[in-house]
Amino acid sequence: MNHYIEITLLPNTDINLFSLWSKVFQQIHLGLVEMQDEQGRIPIGVSFPEYITGEKYSVLGSKLRLLAQDQATLDKFNATKWLSRLSDYVHCTGIRPVPEKIMGYAVYQREQAKTGNERLARRYAKRHDMDYDTALMRYSALTHKTLATPFIRLKSLSGDQMFCLWIKKTKVEALSGTTFSSYGLSAVAGVPEF
Repeated sequence: MNHYIEITLLPNTDINLFSLWSKVFQQIHLGLVEMQDEQGRIPIGVSFPEYITGEKYSVLGSKLRLLAQDQATLDKFNATKWLSRLSDYVHCTGIRPVPEKIMGYAVYQREQAKTGNERLARRYAKRHDMDYDTALMRYSALTHKTLATPFIRLKSLSGDQMFCLWIKKTKVEALSGTTFSSYGLSAVAGVPEF
């Protein structure tokens, strides 16, 4: 990852930061989908330079970086086009080289919670052709896991449903891969932190 664009979400009385993250990230996602190759791989990763991890909750901050191997990839993405309707709410830098001095590397990946024993029991009953009460007994002893990772609320364009995209950050020793999902996330490919 040698080049990046930094997007700053600007404070505004019209829209709160959480709603603005939803709108900005929805547009970034649409742009990344356009960048997919035949295998669904995307050469642009994301990072959140103000990401803070807490014991009970974490925050993304107000900055997003799009990182790529070369300037041509970020030129092709054209972030200003994708964010044009949000130009009053975001500041987008030009393409810059990643500094030589970095603090390390991180992997930003999607984290999913197994929500609610009732939902799990309904799903299990349906998949294993059994009644709901029997399936619920299987899950009744499980404790509900809450996630302390930050999330962005997005709308599925295929199912027209709202969902939370939880984003987990893990520090890694070195970069290992350069392809990402349509959200710019990866379970293995890292990005430089600076």
